[in-house]
Amino acid sequence: MIASPNDTVITDTRDGICRITFNRPGALNAINREMATALRDIAAQVRGDDTVRVVVLSGAGDHFMAGGDVKAFKAFLDGEPDEALIRSEFEGMLGIVHEFIADFREMPKPVIGSVRGAVAGAGISVMLACDMVLAANDAFFTLAYCHLGTAPDGGSTYALPRTVGLKRAFEIALLGDRFDAQAALDAGLINRVVAPGGLQEETDTLAARLAQGPTIAYARTKALLNNSFQCTLEEQLAAETQAFIDCTVSEDFAEGVTAFTEKRPARFTGK
Repeated sequence: MIASPNDTVITDTRDGICRITFNRPGALNAINREMATALRDIAAQVRGDDTVRVVVLSGAGDHFMAGGDVKAFKAFLDGEPDEALIRSEFEGMLGIVHEFIADFREMPKPVIGSVRGAVAGAGISVMLACDMVLAANDAFFTLAYCHLGTAPDGGSTYALPRTVGLKRAFEIALLGDRFDAQAALDAGLINRVVAPGGLQEETDTLAARLAQGPTIAYARTKALLNNSFQCTLEEQLAAETQAFIDCTVSEDFAEGVTAFTEKRPARFTGK
């Protein structure tokens, strides 16, 4: 059973789907050290749990995640820490954040972001770590780091130019302007825009569909797509060959071939 070490994050795992909910609605789900620690622990558990076939990330209340907890930053700085302490504090925090970002991006199972309301700062970084994103049409987005006088973190400078292109990434990162769900869709940051009242149902439908799919094939496909930017064509073709062969010895491949020839839907088990 996937468990959270504290109440800043809630987990619910059923039917192969692990739903992870950021649970600081009073702070617009802004991430603090407790939430970062919980997400690190949960992501590591999910990554190693073969019974989890799909992950869904969402926020409690009306917002996905409004970045880092700026009030906590202010309280820390009001203590007048010296430079060494400031560096140590944020190095430790980012080390935790970057662990779970890497796990969500690299885990061999689809990760769905289900977003509404504010998606800002670290919220953008977490969203970019998802493989697919559904957004309510009331969602709004801003990378926002520039407004605090800091560079982005959470892997956003890795994912953003690969998603929207370098020039658009510069605009989003350097200006920090707010944009709506349609603009996010047009830029390729999200997959679908839905009415706020339909977000949960749409998310559940997508998660259930993926949970019933060929898990091993999804894992190999995710790895191929994520690694494609670092590979030459020859390297990618070799990786595709190995991934395809790995899939052919799975029970899902035998079921998929049999179902096709029998003209019926495949019943994949993820084995």
